[in-house]
Amino acid sequence: MEIFVKAVSLIMSLSILVLLHEMGHFIPARLFKTKVEKFYLFFDPWFSLFKYKKGDTEYGIGWLPFGGYVKIAGMIDESMDKEAMKEEPKPWEFRSKPAWQRLIIMLGGVTVNALLAWAIYSMSLFTWGEEFLPLENAKYGLACDSMMYEYGFKDGDKIIAVDSVHPKELRDVTKTIILDGGRNVSIERNGKDSVIVLPEDFHKRILSEHKAMLFMPRVPFVIDSIIQIDTMPAYNSKLQKNDQIIGINKIPTPFFQDFAPNIKKFAGKKVDIVVLRNGDTVAVSCGVTAAGTIGVGNKGLDKYFALEKHEYTFLQSIPAGLNSATDQLVGYVKQFKLLFSKEGASNLGSFGTLGSLFPASFSDADYWFKFWNITALLSVILAFMNLLPIPALDGGHVMFLLYEMIMKKKPSEKFMEYAQMTGMILLFGLMALALFNDIVRFW
Repeated sequence: MEIFVKAVSLIMSLSILVLLHEMGHFIPARLFKTKVEKFYLFFDPWFSLFKYKKGDTEYGIGWLPFGGYVKIAGMIDESMDKEAMKEEPKPWEFRSKPAWQRLIIMLGGVTVNALLAWAIYSMSLFTWGEEFLPLENAKYGLACDSMMYEYGFKDGDKIIAVDSVHPKELRDVTKTIILDGGRNVSIERNGKDSVIVLPEDFHKRILSEHKAMLFMPRVPFVIDSIIQIDTMPAYNSKLQKNDQIIGINKIPTPFFQDFAPNIKKFAGKKVDIVVLRNGDTVAVSCGVTAAGTIGVGNKGLDKYFALEKHEYTFLQSIPAGLNSATDQLVGYVKQFKLLFSKEGASNLGSFGTLGSLFPASFSDADYWFKFWNITALLSVILAFMNLLPIPALDGGHVMFLLYEMIMKKKPSEKFMEYAQMTGMILLFGLMALALFNDIVRFW
């Protein structure tokens, strides 16, 4: 069910992005009286699920849900329609239009994706606001990824600064270390300040081990919910809501990050869960599932920490949304440069990686908040990727159009055909690598 929800969410998101991206090409093409032969959501090799023709354009839905396209008459694109290109140019064809009109048509998709990301971020801030845990409010310190112990970090450390940057929230720490190359981490431990220096090639190890988070807030484990299913151990035990778990048998687990790895050691067995209940210490016998869980939920961060929340009026959300979109773009560009390494290439992902970003359940209280923010991020990525000067992408066409406008002559159609073919081979190669990485990570 989890895979189904993520797959449906991904298809919905990509459908919105692709439909609007292609609309960004379609509308200026029609405004400039350029013939659009096809407008398709999803690809339609051999057959389509649905199609109808209105005027000169065939509208349809393909069966391969990995994108979509508009086929513009007189344009060398992925269809490689060489026969049509051998005929004399017609007034309604793309190749007959002035360079500035063709440039606007090619930039239309990227423009729409950029505006869409801005609009989604703005409306998300207007609807839900912005809530986060200020790093200084993480009063129990941080829990470290196991890898960070090797560099001298300990659970409970509080991060004060990375180089000269004083991070406002936890994600700023990871961003400054991985994307900005911050290496001098100032920490507070047991009331004393010190500095841990990370090696210069630290980011390569992060990438090679596919680490998404280096630290997380350390929190107690106070039971907020018990899964009401007969097969879940906690349901059949005497554990109660608001019990604070502090141990498993004789193993102290004062924080959730202590409990989670230790309970897995007792998968399929019976244990004594030690809890604080109304000021008393109580041991409750409880089974453990084969997956190493007992079937209880922890209280949210807002029950342990003072979160910071910003509310936005409609007018305030517009510039704030632009800032969010810009920050995401800058962050993605910094991540992109990391792909040009062996470790970075191993992190390239396809639809499996994208699908994993979405919530696992439609009943998730924050489902739509997460869905729209992920869609906005994907819109930023789509805009940036399509601007890359690679033949077969919008950016490749833009590059050749700029050449034409500067040099006052077009590249030959034969050159454009070879460039298009080269770009498609490159893109298919990247897609194959991304798909291979997804398969490796899955297994």
